[in-house]
Amino acid sequence: MSDTTPHNKSSTDLADIKRKVQEVLGDAPDLLKLALENMLREQDPNTEGHVGSAGRIGRQSGKISELTAMATLKPGGAERLRRIFKLVNGNFAGAQKVSTLHDMRFVFFENDTKILFATTYDGDWDTYIEDFATKIPDLMDLLFSSIEGWPGIADPGVKDFIAGLQITAAGWYVANPNLSVVETRRLQKQNDALQEFLDKIA
Repeated sequence: MSDTTPHNKSSTDLADIKRKVQEVLGDAPDLLKLALENMLREQDPNTEGHVGSAGRIGRQSGKISELTAMATLKPGGAERLRRIFKLVNGNFAGAQKVSTLHDMRFVFFENDTKILFATTYDGDWDTYIEDFATKIPDLMDLLFSSIEGWPGIADPGVKDFIAGLQITAAGWYVANPNLSVVETRRLQKQNDALQEFLDKIA
């Protein structure tokens, strides 16, 4: 029986890897080609997660989707948001009402004239935006009213506005693509209960 584990691929697999690397990095230094070959050799074909479409825009790996958007800020918008971020100290408690939300990130650039908003979430794009609109509309308007042209989360054109700012990730990796927010919380509760039980009988 032949062994075709990620670290012991057949000679045919290795030749195929070299061919693909040559197609992608034919004009690159040999060191870069070798690095890519090594990465491809170590890939596990049985690993869960396949990058596809999140729906209208963005990528999805397993159950997890990504959204990355860049926008122009209104004058003073960056300073206003900084004060908000400092006050809440990373605790956007209301965001937990969106049970599919993994994380949100805000980054200012170009001398505070622009903002990058990045988030990961469960499911498809349209459902995610609708969750924001119905579950945390006030928080959305608080955070995004500093963006030029923001129509308001209740506006019928808000999806078009967001999609117009979004840039689909060219490359993206998810460590646990089939573990949703709800499942993660459930596993955490189970682990906490188990640890408490073990502590009692220790």
